Amino acid sequence: MSQKIETIDIHDLVLWTENPRDPISKNAKDQDVVNAAWLDKNEKWNLKKLARDMQSHYDFSELPTVVYHGKKPIVYDGNRRMILAKIAHDCVSLADKDALTLPEIPAKIPCNVCSKEIAIQNVFRKHGDSGSWSPLDRDLFINKFKKEPKSTFLKLDEATGIISNNPHLNKVFVKEEVFSEDKLSELGFEFDDDELASKHSIKDSRAILKDISEKVALKTISTRNNRGKVVSVLEKANRDVIAANISKPAKTLKLKITAGKNGIKQRQTRRTKQKNPEIFGGPLYLRKGSVSDLHRDICDLHKFYLEHKSTLSSTFPALIRMALRLLCETASGDLGIKMDEWLIKNFKAAKKSLGKDAGTTIFSQNVKEGTIVPLLHVGAHNYEAAKNLDQTMAVSYVVGGILSITHGK
Repeated sequence: MSQKIETIDIHDLVLWTENPRDPISKNAKDQDVVNAAWLDKNEKWNLKKLARDMQSHYDFSELPTVVYHGKKPIVYDGNRRMILAKIAHDCVSLADKDALTLPEIPAKIPCNVCSKEIAIQNVFRKHGDSGSWSPLDRDLFINKFKKEPKSTFLKLDEATGIISNNPHLNKVFVKEEVFSEDKLSELGFEFDDDELASKHSIKDSRAILKDISEKVALKTISTRNNRGKVVSVLEKANRDVIAANISKPAKTLKLKITAGKNGIKQRQTRRTKQKNPEIFGGPLYLRKGSVSDLHRDICDLHKFYLEHKSTLSSTFPALIRMALRLLCETASGDLGIKMDEWLIKNFKAAKKSLGKDAGTTIFSQNVKEGTIVPLLHVGAHNYEAAKNLDQTMAVSYVVGGILSITHGK
């Protein structure tokens, strides 16, 4: 059989348990695959992002690749999409289903039905060099499904578990420049068929491999630092062991390397990058005219301040407060009423339109129906008081809400 298009019911399709993205037991059910994909402990499935990227509907231009195992249609490619389809049609259960915004997916899907050989070719062509598989995923697939010899990288992991247990090592440069056959030989390691052999004791072998793992984790070895160097960056004790054993014969040994926390210094998680609040609470969509133009100018003024505040004086925010007052005068004049009347008349409706965070901000900065007018007048008469940027931002939220009411498109 070559290839043919066949429409198959979502309920009948069977998810591939040997998916290189995250293989599980051959005897696993669809529910087990979905559970593993949703848990996504290795961050390989990203179902929420896929659902968002698919937008409103299922795209028929990408057909799932299906191989019949007896009477079972197994999905070799397109498992992520078929997981979403099975969730949408209640073929599997998902406690957090409401957390997914699912596209419209039909109950029957056209599939590319083909032989296993063609499916393997198609899957490898699409994913082998696309970056969607890790180097270890790729090597496993090549060995298992394309029947090619195991790579040194794969043999090292099967013998020690060092790459599977330390994801920071599962990178192309580590495979090619750190755990290559030549570099392992320099370290005193080689392979007797698929068995790891070492010139060192089990204790020293473990110490050397853990040292390498630590150096990669801390970026002492990276694509920018000490590239191509392995032995020279190790701790002195490990370099001395390698030098002392250089002439010894290698002997096979059993060795398992655990996750990095057992010997690798843990780094604190980076602080979450602070996001600057947007003036007016976000973009406003106003009718064309002087009010819209001035609003855009103030947005640019605020952006300029954020980008250059390290070189600007502490009084610069007063210019933003003064500009807000000018904007309010322009908007109210455009409607033929006084600024104070325009502000008070629309304050309550504008406040209701604000989100929870903006509402909390205006409360904390004492921006009320009775204070909004004097707070804007401060911009023209009290240069020092107008320096309070937090209060200016709170005022801008209300002004933005009012502008959307009176000058929105």
